[in-house]
Amino acid sequence: MVAAVLAGLSLLSLLTCGYLAWGGRRGGAGGAPGNLLGEEPAAGGPRSQPHIIFILADDQGFRDVGYHGSEIRTPTLDKLAAEGVKLENYYVQPMCTPSRSQLITGKYQIHTGLQHSIIRPTQPNCLPLDNVTLPQKLKEAGYSTHMVGKWHLGFYRRECMPTQRGFDSFFGSLLGSGDYYTHFKCDSPGICGYDLYENDNAAWDHDNGIYSTQMYTQKVQQILASHNPRKPIFLYIAYQAVHSPLQAPGRYFEHYRSINNINRRRYAAMLACLDEAINNVTLALRKYGYYENSVIIYSSDNGGQPMAGGSNWPLRGSKGTYWEGGIRAVGFVHSPLLKNKGSVCKELVHITDWFPTLITLAEGQIDEDIQLDGYDVWETISEGRRSPRVDILHNIDPIYTKAKNGSWAAGYGIWNTAIQSAIRVNHWKLLTGNPGYSDWVPPQAFSNAGPNRWHNERVSWSAGKTVWLFNITADPYERVDLSARHPDVVKQLLRRLSQFNKTAVPVRYPPKDPRSNPKLNGGVWGPWFKEDEKKKKSDKSKSVNKQKKSRNKKKAN
Repeated sequence: MVAAVLAGLSLLSLLTCGYLAWGGRRGGAGGAPGNLLGEEPAAGGPRSQPHIIFILADDQGFRDVGYHGSEIRTPTLDKLAAEGVKLENYYVQPMCTPSRSQLITGKYQIHTGLQHSIIRPTQPNCLPLDNVTLPQKLKEAGYSTHMVGKWHLGFYRRECMPTQRGFDSFFGSLLGSGDYYTHFKCDSPGICGYDLYENDNAAWDHDNGIYSTQMYTQKVQQILASHNPRKPIFLYIAYQAVHSPLQAPGRYFEHYRSINNINRRRYAAMLACLDEAINNVTLALRKYGYYENSVIIYSSDNGGQPMAGGSNWPLRGSKGTYWEGGIRAVGFVHSPLLKNKGSVCKELVHITDWFPTLITLAEGQIDEDIQLDGYDVWETISEGRRSPRVDILHNIDPIYTKAKNGSWAAGYGIWNTAIQSAIRVNHWKLLTGNPGYSDWVPPQAFSNAGPNRWHNERVSWSAGKTVWLFNITADPYERVDLSARHPDVVKQLLRRLSQFNKTAVPVRYPPKDPRSNPKLNGGVWGPWFKEDEKKKKSDKSKSVNKQKKSRNKKKAN
């Protein structure tokens, strides 16, 4: 009864709110003259363009921040969020590559071809080169652009490297994970290599056994110390922490020895180190004269992985799934330029929104022919206005393992429910296919020394189920499935999925290339695809075809 009432509250809003076509959405064009933040220019000359610092954590769970009730202490994050704007209806993607690609392009995965899984180290794949990136647009607006940390958007050819995609400098790793001290990564037995880069070359000289969180922070401090704070800077800091392998310097375990679960204890130490690192970044911004004209954005790239120590409680599911625990993220904005400091934003915000939001803040231009999926949400965050966003396509993955019992019939002839997909429209969220691991993992699950799922809450769905509907506003923990109660809403969301799918580009997920083996590249993970090789093959192919034509012509004569 209660569920029916709660569901009814949002039914009207869905039926009365019009949908926005993909081709018609824009982030709010840039290029407007004057100070978009409404601030007076700083003394000593005009400085209306703010310094932009985007900090992306890796695999941080929704609960794993002090202000969400975690037992892990995060005093820096708590303070920055409390003095800024907490984003409490903020969504990312369930894995590394998808979130990063959407941040840097402002586009959904279905519009870049990266809608399946992640980019693997041995795949000849990267963020498509015809996509304009956030750092490229900020460079056009006069920004100095620097990246420190994890790339994970492909590197099989030099054109895919960060320095070729808009960053003036890059210091970090190309892969999705690796050892925090040695920076080595094995993709499979015998396929191992070094993964620490400075710009386009392996950074052997910087390999001093320093823990990556601390090493990246030191690099950020060096960049800030050497840059002129009167010139705008975009600093993208993509920390490796708290992604596995679970490693941390010994002193950070001090406050967490009472945690019996070894994975949770290590994870806590890693997060404590990350929190300290962000404090050091903030101190550097103040020390070198950036802070007063800066916008600091903090975000996790996806939900936590409970088997690796992360917690998303009370949300359902984990990293790699389209349940809320996989896609609802820790996020906040901290800036002296915010109008409503110390507030909580419960409006809908998605990681694609940063692209148009930051370009507009930077007084840059958003080309009319760029088909964006993101919106300019600065006024939503800074002033507390309504979000221009009413829906989110979480994803459509046509090659993910199909749900055995999915069918067109189950999707009312509108959609094949065997396909993994998820969409949010206003209060409603629809999932089809196989959404992934669906347990709720409470804090008690980490009370034992070894992996233990005794405390997990599990749901056994009726056989053959491939459609779920939730009122996320009323039921953020996804405990009451309303799909049978509201078939009309299900049909409308399935139609919306179908509309999105018509705009999708083909999936880019090539097989692995044996030339990617680091043994063939000096022991280093790095670009292996050579343009001249491609040209030679093409020329050889043309020559062979020419010879065949000549022979055929002689035979005909």
